[in-house]
Amino acid sequence: MRIFVAGATGVIGRRVVPHLVDAGHQVTGAARTPANQATLDRMGAASARVDLFTPATLTEAVRGHDTVVNLATHVPPSSRAFLPGAWRETDRIRRVGAANLMQAALATGAIRFIQESFAPIYPDRGEEWIDERAPVRPGRYNRGVIDAEAATERFTRSGGTGIALRFAFLYGADSDFTRDAIRLVRKGWAPTLGRPEGFISSVSHDDAAAAVVAALAAGAGTYNVVDDEPMRRRAFSDTLAEVLEVASPKLLPAWLAYVTGSLGDVLGRSQRISNRKLRAECGWFPRYPSMREGWRAVARELNQAAKSPSDAVAD
Repeated sequence: MRIFVAGATGVIGRRVVPHLVDAGHQVTGAARTPANQATLDRMGAASARVDLFTPATLTEAVRGHDTVVNLATHVPPSSRAFLPGAWRETDRIRRVGAANLMQAALATGAIRFIQESFAPIYPDRGEEWIDERAPVRPGRYNRGVIDAEAATERFTRSGGTGIALRFAFLYGADSDFTRDAIRLVRKGWAPTLGRPEGFISSVSHDDAAAAVVAALAAGAGTYNVVDDEPMRRRAFSDTLAEVLEVASPKLLPAWLAYVTGSLGDVLGRSQRISNRKLRAECGWFPRYPSMREGWRAVARELNQAAKSPSDAVAD
């Protein structure tokens, strides 16, 4: 299969591309810089200089590919995430870039379009399990998620297979957000907003990448990509503290979620999100059933990188 990947050198893309190459697929990754082109070359993939906001370049780059995967985002550093306009570029990528890429896929005869999306757009549901049938309520900062998912639906209505993968909160050793969470816990503060008994759903970068590969065999539709066992915020923070061998951190006041804008509102929701649909559809399951196992893996990777700086993964 010939597969085009936008966002091929991002935190998910740089895990997806090697899996696809190893499986025998011919992969082309979008690259805007010589450094990213070199990265794709090392992974055994071809590269194409494209701009998601220039439809003509997309059509030429996508031509001849059976499947188009859009993993492109522009996530701001955690130090700026709560600032006004911090998520504007990611929103534009999902709102405009996804539509442009989908149209290029349609115009060139691709049969499958896979679009990254965001699971925590669901409302607060307390103790209830949440599946893909639940209504969504994105925050003001990430309304572009709805536009990106609409692009996959248009692709399906036009005769292709459109798939939206709703990733939960992502974590991994090469994540600024993960490293900042570790710093906070070391300082004695929990890295979460909202009620301590509320649920937080997450998924590791590696498990998210495996879901993208598994989606090559999925039917059209929307799928939650989350671990098996969402954790209550208190347990989430305590588990990280245990891994770091530090004291249980203090929880931030629950009211902070209501005064930190739309991002704080989303982060403060209780979301016990289910992955049953994706598991049933294509046999995907997370390597790390919950953050209990995931935090330990992150700690091992960071410790190994600290001992061998030349092998550390760049942000």
